[in-house]
Amino acid sequence: MHRYAILLLIGLGTLVACSRPAHPPVGRWIGNYDTPDVMVDARLEITKDGIVRASAPDLLDVGEISNATRAVMHARLADDLAESWDAAEPRSMDFDGRVFRKPGGVAPQMEWNPGTKQMKLVFYFGTKRSIRIPMRAVENFDSDPWSH
Repeated sequence: MHRYAILLLIGLGTLVACSRPAHPPVGRWIGNYDTPDVMVDARLEITKDGIVRASAPDLLDVGEISNATRAVMHARLADDLAESWDAAEPRSMDFDGRVFRKPGGVAPQMEWNPGTKQMKLVFYFGTKRSIRIPMRAVENFDSDPWSH
């Protein structure tokens, strides 16, 4: 009988551990995406309270351009990001341990891999397909996120 009680307690403990809400990772991330179709510069911050701030200025239909022009466009996006960051609205998100969604929403906004500690920001633009931007963890945001 004593064994059954122990097994029952272990089972209940496992059930309680699995039912706890997932805590989102805390930190700051930056990411970039650069193709002839789209160029994006992104910042993401998640506080210890699970509040998310994100900003991702973009340029669409960039086309085939010279490296010098690309550098100017990178600088423009970095400036846009720095200027718009204070206006990035803090939001609550639903988090299931891997995927962040708007409250009650279906579409993923961010994806977290707890095993590799890899964050991806899901970027939607118009009627085109979404893209997943790999993000890099940073201590602080700097003025040139393209240099990392």
